[in-house]
Amino acid sequence: MAIAKAERLMNLALCLLGTRRPLSKRELRESIEAYLEAGSDDSFNRMFERDKDDLRELGLVIDTVENLDGEVGYLARRDSNRLPPVTLDAEEAAALGLAAKVWQQARLAGAASGALQKLRAAGLPEDFDAYEAHGALEPRIPVHEAAFEPLMLACRDRRPVLFDYRKSNAAHPEPRAVEPWALECWRGHWYLAGWDRDRGAERVFRLSRITGKVRSRGARFTAPVPDVVTVRETVASWAGESADRSALIRLRRDAGYPLRAKATAVRALGDGWDELEIPYGHGLDAWLVEFGPDVVVLEPAELRADVVDRLRAVAKG
Repeated sequence: MAIAKAERLMNLALCLLGTRRPLSKRELRESIEAYLEAGSDDSFNRMFERDKDDLRELGLVIDTVENLDGEVGYLARRDSNRLPPVTLDAEEAAALGLAAKVWQQARLAGAASGALQKLRAAGLPEDFDAYEAHGALEPRIPVHEAAFEPLMLACRDRRPVLFDYRKSNAAHPEPRAVEPWALECWRGHWYLAGWDRDRGAERVFRLSRITGKVRSRGARFTAPVPDVVTVRETVASWAGESADRSALIRLRRDAGYPLRAKATAVRALGDGWDELEIPYGHGLDAWLVEFGPDVVVLEPAELRADVVDRLRAVAKG
């Protein structure tokens, strides 16, 4: 039904944009197949009025003109419906280029290329190449997770989803029913923020821990979507970015460079190990587990216990 209505609206818009003179209801009915199939004049009139209102809500300017015989006609003048020239500054063009790189790695490469071609036709500089590096450093946002595209579409369409998710301290994945809000990349990993229906609370999920396929659900959202979704801030707090405590760890030399970047103090221990003092906040145990045998927690005792528990859970899996 949605496809049929979209096709009908498109045909009506093309008729109104393509004519040089106002078209009457009768002429429009004879030109559009869906209107010919209307069961009665009343049914057609209701359908036409709804479609006309929908097109106006979408931004199409439709003029109503009455001829000398008193017959009402409709048309959409091109000069009233022409978009202004598209102008992009350097920062906006760079953002589009970075987005195009993301789509190139997902399965939306064709759509990204088509969009850039349309922007060039509308005024984007011809010498701007979204797929080439500009400057000494080239930003990259990898998209390797199969869950990225279905979740991106679900966020756009406001569709609840189902997927299996394995927490860092769990041996096996668990099913999750989520109302997806937003996707964001942080430190090379993609995260999804949304409403976890089973837990009745906001949650953030790392896409690399989603197993199997993402399935869509037909139901609507049950929780309001916040005006601002703070994916990065939430993940950063879990990773200890806003921590007010410190942890002491041993780190194998030539390993764990992200940990070294966070360290507030580093001391060489010899025998291929260094001692680091790093900020300690919620979720640091999950992050340390990712470095496996290259990290040993010295203190505090509760962090060491949490890391050991997570490692044991992984070993059981």
